[in-house]
Amino acid sequence: MTKPVAIDLRSDTVTRPDEKMSAAMAAAEVGDDVLDHDPTMRALEERVAGLLGTDAALWVPSGTMGNLIALSLHLQRGDRFLAPRGAHVLDHELGTAAWLAGGMPQALEWNAGPGRPTADLVRSLRGRSTRYDALHTTLLCLENTHNSAGGSVVPPHEHAQLAAAARDGGLRVHLDGARIWNAAVALEVPPAALTVGVDTVQACLSKGLGAPVGSVVAGTAEFVTEARRMRKMLGGGVRQGGVLAAAGLVALDRIDSLATDHENARLLADGLAERGWDVTTPQTNIVLAAVPDTGRTLERLRRAGVLAVPMNGQVRFVTHRDVGRDDIEDALRRLGKPS
Repeated sequence: MTKPVAIDLRSDTVTRPDEKMSAAMAAAEVGDDVLDHDPTMRALEERVAGLLGTDAALWVPSGTMGNLIALSLHLQRGDRFLAPRGAHVLDHELGTAAWLAGGMPQALEWNAGPGRPTADLVRSLRGRSTRYDALHTTLLCLENTHNSAGGSVVPPHEHAQLAAAARDGGLRVHLDGARIWNAAVALEVPPAALTVGVDTVQACLSKGLGAPVGSVVAGTAEFVTEARRMRKMLGGGVRQGGVLAAAGLVALDRIDSLATDHENARLLADGLAERGWDVTTPQTNIVLAAVPDTGRTLERLRRAGVLAVPMNGQVRFVTHRDVGRDDIEDALRRLGKPS
């Protein structure tokens, strides 16, 4: 019996460049970005800055590096920073916020909904103590969409309230917008509407949009000047980076297509619910399912040719541009009740 072709729903990072993107990469105008600032890289950075409403932007190899650069420039050793519980900077970046950026993390509970703290909670923790031996809280890190909360979105008015609460207390604000494009599409607002009041923002090009490598970190021109130096310190200097930047420029043309991924996530969630799975209704392209035995369920999925990953004791499915509606319907046909 022929083994079914695997339907890969582990992440929206598994996408591969299509012919148009590959052709753009092959034809890219390039230069040494460390010496002369690669022209295609410059074009990408300027376009992203315009989309995010910042003065400038810097291409980085990964979202983790982008977040680390921002935190390293915002924090002094021993400063406390706030972030929603389960945030990527807390749980999925190998402790670099503490190890390399020198920050002391404090998780914020989701008292406004999945992945979302309230502005009042931020107010209660912000500011500096008069005691010389007390922690100084100097930074708020937000995440939109919130990955481990199932791709939940923070609407513009809540984001603005959180940023204002932080800034009124003297805190800087960094936004991990790895999937900010998904949030903007789901909320039907420009990406810049979700960066109001932030000092810096990181956004991925290799999640959902199809680029093989790359993220951007953005802020003021002064921040980006220092970020370029920090990128080099971390080994992230690039030479003919235009090959990768060209993929990013094509990716940015596809932001609106993320709506299809969101539709497919709802199709998957509805189909799983009909089969007895305990699933959350997705706001974007991430579906979380609570199961009795995560390991057993993932193994059964693998045998059926459906790939997923564990997250916080649940099974995570992520829809993306390389998996169409027919694939989702095929995946549902292969699945029964959860194990």
